[in-house]
Amino acid sequence: MAVVAVPFFPSTILKLAPKLSSFIFDIHVSPAFSSFSLAFSATNCNNFTNRFTFRLTNPRKLRRNPRPPSAAMIFPQNPKLNRKLVHISIGLVFMLCWPLFSSGYRGAILAAITPGVNIIRMLLIGSGIWKDEATVKSMSRYGDYRELLKGPLYYATTITLACAVYWRTSPIAIAAICNLCAGDGLADVVGRRFGRQKLPYNRNKSIAGSVAMATAGFLTSVGYMYYFSYFGYIQESWEIVLGFLVVSLASALVESLPISTELDDNLTVTLTSILVGTLVF
Repeated sequence: MAVVAVPFFPSTILKLAPKLSSFIFDIHVSPAFSSFSLAFSATNCNNFTNRFTFRLTNPRKLRRNPRPPSAAMIFPQNPKLNRKLVHISIGLVFMLCWPLFSSGYRGAILAAITPGVNIIRMLLIGSGIWKDEATVKSMSRYGDYRELLKGPLYYATTITLACAVYWRTSPIAIAAICNLCAGDGLADVVGRRFGRQKLPYNRNKSIAGSVAMATAGFLTSVGYMYYFSYFGYIQESWEIVLGFLVVSLASALVESLPISTELDDNLTVTLTSILVGTLVF
């Protein structure tokens, strides 16, 4: 049997036809029309039989299956890092958009609608009413949809309250979101990478992670203070900078305690930032 892998053109058949005395055709079309093949047996005058196969492939149909969910991630080999990047970026990027909203309480409520919708979304997915595997994988630690009723729900609630209650004229809103997103997010990333030396009162936390949290939360808060002062929402001052330092240190201390592991650091960091911020601002 001879197999000929050539483009399927009618002229090829016409050149072979005069030399063939009989044909037996076998046409095959693969699933999803990714290839087309034509096989036939030919017997010449000496009763010698050859089998020829012509195959035509459509390159546009070779990859019909969509990419797996991991291919859409920034680091598909490290889902934990992807989850933390989501944790860090969502709140900070959303806060960059606050100057786009109108001034006054109406703008605050309008801005709070976006994270407020996510509260409902977390409740529906976390209770099992709404199935969304992509969201569960990107926001949960162990792939359990019920985890969305804890950390992700607290996260969305923090940003919603920061908009609706404090808004862009309050340092408390800046401190709460920056310590939750940048501080708590980088604490886990740095702690996993460089956290060999553990805290004496909590072996699940590291010195490097706590230092990274306090530093990231503080520097990000100061950066957003200058950002909002450019639009005239906040008057920059050393008193506010000192207040940000106190809030970041307190948040990092509470996050390092065992109670944060038992409850949820998204909850404890937020409550600490708001309570201490109320005292210092």
